[in-house]
Amino acid sequence: MSPTRPQRITVLGATGSIGVSTLDVIARHPDRFTVFALTAHSQADLLREQCLKFRPRYAVLGDQRSADMLQGALRESGCATEVLAGVEALETVSSHADTDAVMAAIVGAAGLRPTLAAARAGKRVLLANKEALVLSGQLFMDAVARSGSVLLPIDSEHNAVFQSLPTDYARDPTAAGVRRVLLTASGGPFRDRPLSDLDAVTPEQACAHPNWVMGRKISVDSATMMNKGLEVIEAHWLFGVPADRIEVVVHPQSVIHSMVDYADGSVIAQLGNPDMRTPIANALAWPERIESGVKPLDLFEIGRFTFERPDLERFPCLRLAYEALRAGGSAPAVLNAANEEAVAAFLDGRIGFRQIGEVISSTLEQVARMPVDSLDAVLAADAQGRAAAYVEIRKRARR
Repeated sequence: MSPTRPQRITVLGATGSIGVSTLDVIARHPDRFTVFALTAHSQADLLREQCLKFRPRYAVLGDQRSADMLQGALRESGCATEVLAGVEALETVSSHADTDAVMAAIVGAAGLRPTLAAARAGKRVLLANKEALVLSGQLFMDAVARSGSVLLPIDSEHNAVFQSLPTDYARDPTAAGVRRVLLTASGGPFRDRPLSDLDAVTPEQACAHPNWVMGRKISVDSATMMNKGLEVIEAHWLFGVPADRIEVVVHPQSVIHSMVDYADGSVIAQLGNPDMRTPIANALAWPERIESGVKPLDLFEIGRFTFERPDLERFPCLRLAYEALRAGGSAPAVLNAANEEAVAAFLDGRIGFRQIGEVISSTLEQVARMPVDSLDAVLAADAQGRAAAYVEIRKRARR
């Protein structure tokens, strides 16, 4: 049954791959959803096109000059959208009284503050920004509990786990009989490449994911399997499962998105074509189901499923993520900060592909672990991680 009025959606990161897919699903259901606000860091031209199509009340860009230029262009086109700028504006549209749900799709630590603002305001939070939980896990989950916010995972793996758990799991996880959470991973583009060849990997090769269409940073994270490591940390906070009960399974077909192993021997999985519109539609309409535009799954065309254990020599970033989760405190925030800096350096050609893991490992060794019981503490840990990673990158910089 459709809601009595359309849900008003704020899309953080509207010009990225998740944002574009979200707007595609929204456009298929104009009776159910309307766009309240759209945000982008710098892609003003695409944001302008989106504003002209969806007519949100607000748009937000990263800097005032770009916002002023977009405002002028929209006025010339007869669009009444008000354009704002900066982090405070992101927090404003995320927590606005007229926002019903927030798609949190800003990549990296930059998405933490507006996503946390939405949680504190009691919004329905559609969480595609895994870094919000990696950086501030307990702080974020406490905000959700206090405000009564509804937190729905968008990452295909976590959404699959969410769909595979019993409906009363959140009320009493201990009674659900969950033995393990099994997160699947494609293995990325270098799953079978000889280790000796990885030093020569280029950014273009690392961004050529075999199954998914993603942004450059997330594509590199998939190639190093840091993306899966961050998902392990996210799964810990989302589902209250300790590290030793979260297992990564390499599944190259990317059709089984994740599984839940139960005490009675049952394993429940969620399957689907690798298209982010499936988890997006699931979260937008939850607890109902709506059409997403995704092609139906043809099991006969797929033919078979294969599974492998992850090679931690090939993918040291996955091992480092488990270590950071077990260490707790600020370690996951430092891990994420070092990874963001190292990936940016790789994409800029300053360090090699395998040096991403080296930078993260050295950074974790150098930065002392501390509690992260406030937003200021989280941001301080993030800053310390970036500063240490910058030093490590300079040591390895290509001349």
